[in-house]
Amino acid sequence: MVSIEHLLRDPMLPRLELRLLMEKVTHWSWTRLITHADSVLSASQYAEFITLKQRRLSGEPIAYLLGQREFYGLNFHVSPAVLIPRPETEGLVDWALEWDSRPRSVLDLGTGSGAIALALKVHRPLWSITGADNSETALEVARRNAAHLTPPGISPVPFVHSHWFDAFKGKTYDLIVANPPYIAAEDFHVQQGDLRFEPASALTSGPQGMDALSHIIASASLHLSPSGSLLVEHGYDQAEACRQALDRAGFDSIVTRRDLAGQERLTGGKYSKK
Repeated sequence: MVSIEHLLRDPMLPRLELRLLMEKVTHWSWTRLITHADSVLSASQYAEFITLKQRRLSGEPIAYLLGQREFYGLNFHVSPAVLIPRPETEGLVDWALEWDSRPRSVLDLGTGSGAIALALKVHRPLWSITGADNSETALEVARRNAAHLTPPGISPVPFVHSHWFDAFKGKTYDLIVANPPYIAAEDFHVQQGDLRFEPASALTSGPQGMDALSHIIASASLHLSPSGSLLVEHGYDQAEACRQALDRAGFDSIVTRRDLAGQERLTGGKYSKK
């Protein structure tokens, strides 16, 4: 067997990725790996490390190999059942948190791992927040995250099986947030990088990528409290289409925000019931 240090010098992967895989296999901190770099893995640990390395070399996302991804300062469990939380989605959480801290009711559509709903719950524990997804396997991941991220003494976020608003007939919320699939079905990017391994149902939505966004925007008014708001994440080239859809649906105070790369990424509006 070879030493940990030798395995961490493998030129086939970046050293950071090798380190993360080694931490997973050994359950050691980086400090301990450094101070015990001459240690040798057990046969089972070595086999696991080599398997993980080969899977990464084949392109499998590091988040799936580790089973976790940091989002909004919180450590989320992830699996191939859910989209990997991305930094640009933190802007949706930022926007929602700009509300005052009075108790509010929030619906997170297409919750996936529960990242948005649980980030909001941690920072606004008095808000009544519900997460919804059409995938039972995704909801299992979200509930697992809720079990270890919900602050003590705080009511947990209920995660409901629903195709968008189907399970919420007659229910209204002060705020609806959504990060739905918004990539065009034939977009070649879906066959590249991490996207190859993520659930297609969480990525693509119709020929223009607008099917889910259009449905959510058109239906949201039935599920918003008076002067309630809808905030959605969308593709870099879909902001104008979302603004027009919100206007047609009777929303006002329509605003688009840019992500850290300067791309129009988030759009929202307020619905004043007539």
